[in-house]
Amino acid sequence: MSKVLVIGGGAAGMFAAIFAAYNGNEVHIFEKNEKLGKKLFITGKGRCNITNASDMDTLFASVVTNPKFLYSSFYGYDNQNVIEFFERIGVRTKVERGNRVFPVSDHSSDVIGALTKELHQLGVSIHLHTEVKRVVGEDRFEYLETKDGKKITGDACIVATGGFSYQTTGSTGDGYRFAEETGHQVTDIMPALVPLEFKETYVKELQGLSLRNVTAAIYDGKKKLYEDFGEMLFTHYGVSGPLMLSASSYIGKQLKRSELKLVIDLKPALSFEQLDQRVLRDFEENKNKQFKNAVTKLFPGKLLPVMLKLSGIDVEKKVNLISKEERHQFVHLMKNFTWTITRLRDFNEAIITKGGVKVKEINPSTMESKLVSGLYFVGEVLDLDALTGGFNLQIAWSTAYAAGSNIF
Repeated sequence: MSKVLVIGGGAAGMFAAIFAAYNGNEVHIFEKNEKLGKKLFITGKGRCNITNASDMDTLFASVVTNPKFLYSSFYGYDNQNVIEFFERIGVRTKVERGNRVFPVSDHSSDVIGALTKELHQLGVSIHLHTEVKRVVGEDRFEYLETKDGKKITGDACIVATGGFSYQTTGSTGDGYRFAEETGHQVTDIMPALVPLEFKETYVKELQGLSLRNVTAAIYDGKKKLYEDFGEMLFTHYGVSGPLMLSASSYIGKQLKRSELKLVIDLKPALSFEQLDQRVLRDFEENKNKQFKNAVTKLFPGKLLPVMLKLSGIDVEKKVNLISKEERHQFVHLMKNFTWTITRLRDFNEAIITKGGVKVKEINPSTMESKLVSGLYFVGEVLDLDALTGGFNLQIAWSTAYAAGSNIF
């Protein structure tokens, strides 16, 4: 039996503690907050998107950074294992659009409650309001020191401190410091799954507008960095929504160097020629109307004034006087609605952190450090990140299981 010290009482910390306790170990969780699972409470807009029920190919394709590192842990404890675990401890689940898995109750508090109950039943010692100041160990883990100066020795230490996003929940980057102080490398961190800011000031006119079933592509010059189909939401500063949050995970490094272009196809189901024919039909049906009154069916009300302005066509002009060239320019605008991305929003709005402890220094089967035996890193503190839809929590569960279940 080992004495296992877990730093962080979030998703990965609680899960690792449970599986370490299943092996008969003496397990302690050290959590700086007043309760466990503070960030888990707000995930999935408070509903807790536990995992994603897609096949393994989709799971790996949804990991943006270092998917190959997760081969052992994903296959060692996959999404079906996660669903079965939560069902067993009393959390009934359901699958929604995009294979997102939620508790039937739609309450993240039920997930936290069930995990906490399991910890108590296993006799795990939970130390709340306890901030860890440092982790000590060169070749082997020795002890951790709390902020009030207590030195606590153990046979194993699992760092599950999260990243640098949602800092009000306690994710203040402590784990990166613990890693560096014990000789590990930490890659540059940046916000991920985060909204984007635009240069164009008229974005404020579109605040609150949601666009569904659009295609968005992001370019650095002529190089395409990202393209996908889905839903986006305009804000007073730029854009958010699932499509754009996912995009943010692919463009952070390039945005540090230069502005990027977002090109939205508002009518992806139609080719240029088909859309041109559609506009032509609308023009013929409204040939004596002014341009501004002839295209109202093409856009949501909030978008219409902006599209009219960008079209370059006099809004008072009768449609029977609009030239073929002007019409083509208007169709091109709908297929290439272009914005200038200036930056990502900051960590306070980021769902996750990109970057972290270098995975080449971690054993992918057990999450144990290759440099310091008895020291483990799990979850978001590692240089791993994925798209929205339950994939990041799957990383937390799988890596936590790998660590906890391999400590005896």
